[in-house]
Amino acid sequence: MGPQGSGKGTQAKLLADRFNLKHISTGEIFRQAVIEGGVLGQKVKEVIDQGQLMPDEITNNLVADKIKISQDFILDGYPRNLAQAQFLAKLVPGIKVINLQLSDEEAIKRIAGRRICPNCGAVYHLVYQPPIQPGICDRCGGRLQQRADDMPEAIKRRLDTYHRQTEPLLDYYDSRKQLITIDGSPSIEEVEKSIVESLKL
Repeated sequence: MGPQGSGKGTQAKLLADRFNLKHISTGEIFRQAVIEGGVLGQKVKEVIDQGQLMPDEITNNLVADKIKISQDFILDGYPRNLAQAQFLAKLVPGIKVINLQLSDEEAIKRIAGRRICPNCGAVYHLVYQPPIQPGICDRCGGRLQQRADDMPEAIKRRLDTYHRQTEPLLDYYDSRKQLITIDGSPSIEEVEKSIVESLKL
């Protein structure tokens, strides 16, 4: 868990690789739906472009389907509200929740500089991880793009939604002794080290 730009996706991928876990990202699931098109893809695109959260029923069912496939997994960007947390508790009781703390100012700075390759999915940052050739993907040569939900106004809406709907889950998990809070502002390597040490794995 953590606000947009806190490094949830990056850390989830690192931990998945380190511990051989299935990386379940709701963001990736939704982006794939947009690429595939159709009624669901159009609905997902509209919600993402507005910086809003996906309806719980759609999100819960998609996540449940992924969890059924793999017993060893790490969730990235889910749950995002109390209803989703309660749904997850029925599926998988006793989970550990890693919360990456980050200020809104740093979150906006990080997200606004993010660029993605629509061809292979590679992610770059204009300041922290720029491509070798400006605007071009190192992996496949595709032209990098800025996601619609990474635009300044959409970022602010997403952060507001996070503070209103997702942040209250910190108390929910803390009261159940399931919460681990990590400072998300240091380097990627430092944050990963802190997470691994806190999990005692």
